[in-house]
Parts: sequence; C-alpha cells; structure tokens
Amino acid sequence: LILVDDTDTAWGKMEKMEVHRLGLMHRAFSVFIFNSQGELLLQQRAEDKYHSAGLWTNTCCSHPRFGEEADFAAYRRLEEEMGMACKLSYGFNFVYKVNFENGLIENEFDHVFFGISDEIAAPDPSEVKDWKYMKMDALVSDVETNPHLYTEWLKLCLGKVVEFLKNGRLSSVE
Repeated sequence: LILVDDTDTAWGKMEKMEVHRLGLMHRAFSVFIFNSQGELLLQQRAEDKYHSAGLWTNTCCSHPRFGEEADFAAYRRLEEEMGMACKLSYGFNFVYKVNFENGLIENEFDHVFFGISDEIAAPDPSEVKDWKYMKMDALVSDVETNPHLYTEWLKLCLGKVVEFLKNGRLSSVE
C-alpha cells in the first residue's frame, strides 16, 4: 500500500496486512455509483474478507497500487469488483481511523469518486456476496436504525456524500 501523511503526500510503501496491523495511514479510494433514478449501488462484502465481512457498503473501495493514481485505481477496481465500467469524477477526500475487533486498523486517506450508470453489475463472488440499489433517504434511515449492517467507512462518509448530492454536484459527473 501507499503510505501517506495527513496531506496525502506519499512517503513509502508496505505490504497490506502489515499496514493494517500497524495502523499506518495509507491511500485508499471509495466509489459511489448511482443509477439514472438516483439510487446508490451498494455491495455486501464477501464473507471471507479480512475485515467488515458480510457488511453492506458503497459500490466499491480499495487501495491504489504503488505508483498508480487513485482515479485510475478506482476505474480498475470497479471493473474487477463489480464487473462494470463507467466514467468517474472526483468528489472529495476524507480521513478516518477505525480499530476492528480482529486487531486490524484502517487509517485511510480516502479519495471519493462518483459515477452514474444503468449498467447491470456482474460482481466477483470472491469480493461481493450481494448487491442492490437503494434510495439515499432509505439508506440514511437504515444506517441510523441498523448501523451494525454497514461498514464503518460508509457510516463515516455518508453525511459528506449526502452534502455532495445536495449541492447538485452529481449532475456534473455525467
């Protein structure tokens, strides 16, 4: 993974599990794909993921490879994870740190990308257990009612996504 400081300046690289054991800040990205009805494509993480297994989250997320830009990595990973491709636009970044019950730590400088597509997802079953589209107001309500069903990073950035949508910035993605 690409190790970064709190301004997203790269300073090194390290193997993924070691980074998560040590809790070092690293570069990541999250992708939010909406259909033409304004519904968000969610995925349920596969049961054998190293953390947050079986939880619902945004369309896809991962880490750029060393030397790979976050926008290119987001395109690549969307195709690998969800079996789909679409134009992506940068939205914002956020930083978060979460300690998981298994002792691993996510400490990410996360680049958030948005896209609009009506393409049918064809996810990789080793990455994704299930998928669905959901209206944003229903998602916000369900996250409040059932937070245990969702990943920590989705819960932490959901308010920023809602604000991004309120400002009409998703229309600039097309």
